[in-house]
Amino acid sequence: MLIHPDFNPIAISIGPLAIRWYGLMYLTAFMLVLVLGRWRIKQHPDSGWTVKNLDDVLFYGVLGTVLGGRLGYVLFYKFGYYLAHPLEIFYVWEGGMSFHGGFLGVIFAMWLFSRRTGKPWLVITDFIAPLVPLGLGAGRIGNFINGELWGRPTDVPWAMVFPAVDNVPRHPSELYEFGLEGIVLFIIIWLFSAKPRPMGAVSGLFLIGYGTFRFLVEFTREPDDFLGLLSLGLSMGQWLSLPMIIAGVVMMTWAYRRKS
Repeated sequence: MLIHPDFNPIAISIGPLAIRWYGLMYLTAFMLVLVLGRWRIKQHPDSGWTVKNLDDVLFYGVLGTVLGGRLGYVLFYKFGYYLAHPLEIFYVWEGGMSFHGGFLGVIFAMWLFSRRTGKPWLVITDFIAPLVPLGLGAGRIGNFINGELWGRPTDVPWAMVFPAVDNVPRHPSELYEFGLEGIVLFIIIWLFSAKPRPMGAVSGLFLIGYGTFRFLVEFTREPDDFLGLLSLGLSMGQWLSLPMIIAGVVMMTWAYRRKS
């Protein structure tokens, strides 16, 4: 069996200043958006997007990701705890971010950006959707380095022991999510968006892809001990992913019917 390396969560320490790997993974995610976005603008100069638009939308996206991700974690996962310890809501360096909360935060941020620029909201989400998956993968690597969000017990040949948890072989579910939500989803969305698509189709496929991959990986991921499994034996992550899948199907159906 494999043993999870005992990574130091602090990448660089200069006196009292400590830079954590998890924070660097977020920085990597945002840089990937810039690099991929600039490449796409260069390849499609008639898209109506400029480098300044990209820089501005990234600023909105960063705020939506951080604020939405933190508030989503507070509301979806540990509302009772943070209600009793409200100041700890601001302790973001201790971890505790929700993808679904960050997703809602970005959706709201893109609506604000749409209002400011006059670009249709779905045109904006179609542009940024292909830029996101590799950043999600970087976040999962941050989870793996931290030794958090580990998997359920298993006897598969690649099972991994997380010594900080126990000596039980478990699924390295963070790496599953890196592969599916990061690499595979990126390839699917990037290739799909390389050709002209009806407005909303790219965003819809992203919702379907992420929601499906997250729903499946959750079967191998240990549910949060303070929540456990919910109705029908599904985790909170699965219940939050189902609306994404449904919304994605509706969006793609609407996009292609509207085109025809």
